[in-house]
Amino acid sequence: MIIVTGGAGFIGSNLVRGLNARGCTDVLVVDDMTDGTKFANLVDCQIADYEDKDAFRQRLCSAGLWDDIEAVLHQGACTSTTEWDGRLMLDQNFAVSRELLHACAARQVPFIYASSAAVYGAGLEFREDPSYERPLNVYGYSKLLFDQYVRRCRVRDSQVVGLRYFNVYGRGESHKDAMASVVWHFNEQLKSSGEVRLFEGSDGFGDGEQRRDFVFVDDIVRVVLHFLERPDLCGIFNAGTGRAQTFNDVARAVIDWHGHGRICYVGFPTHLQGRYQSFTEADLGALRSTGYDGDFRTVEQGVKATLDVINA
Repeated sequence: MIIVTGGAGFIGSNLVRGLNARGCTDVLVVDDMTDGTKFANLVDCQIADYEDKDAFRQRLCSAGLWDDIEAVLHQGACTSTTEWDGRLMLDQNFAVSRELLHACAARQVPFIYASSAAVYGAGLEFREDPSYERPLNVYGYSKLLFDQYVRRCRVRDSQVVGLRYFNVYGRGESHKDAMASVVWHFNEQLKSSGEVRLFEGSDGFGDGEQRRDFVFVDDIVRVVLHFLERPDLCGIFNAGTGRAQTFNDVARAVIDWHGHGRICYVGFPTHLQGRYQSFTEADLGALRSTGYDGDFRTVEQGVKATLDVINA
């Protein structure tokens, strides 16, 4: 059995779907279903069992839990980049991850977890090296703190892989509200008002010209499964396309899909000033060194694939 924490969420449910496509239906999904709308992400998935995240945490040390567990894909987290409750963030993103890491290591169960490009902050280099890691918010710090812990632990005889997700988008985001990708937001804005709203210029970039490494969720799933199928691989790796594109590119791709719409630029929010990544672009050197040679879809390709599904 494979455990997917956060398995009813955005990336987690797409991972379950990816496992199913490879013939694996023996999956335990762990999540918090307080927001019951997340059930929709699992309707077309095949799973063996579901467990609430709090109940799962309480029995992490239970011997029975670990019978026949092949791997843990840890996607569960507090993902709000605007959340400033540090106790909540460090408990959910650091303490829980630490408990899972030790439980897996004690039983030599492969552990693949979600880190984030938020660890890099406003820098211009995005390489898996401490000298480039300067998060801008407590969310990014919570992810960095666990990465640092993993580096110090140096778990032996067991796979531990951290994947620093860049700006992931795709199907299954509707429950995320403000934290959903700009692809989801632009699509909703265009449907409701006929226009797409982008931030005016910031950090030396023109209106809508801020650049991010936008990565289609199906490509992320392929990266995770690459490591799952190679238990000898360990380390922390960027998971992005290695190619930054502008928010204007994303907006135009959404407008092109619909065949109508316009772009409207709005003032840059005061609460994001000094806490916003105006540029990200994954260095894929470490990932490619593991033998991963998969292509990553462009914004234009990924947006079309996403809207074909969510607007069907």
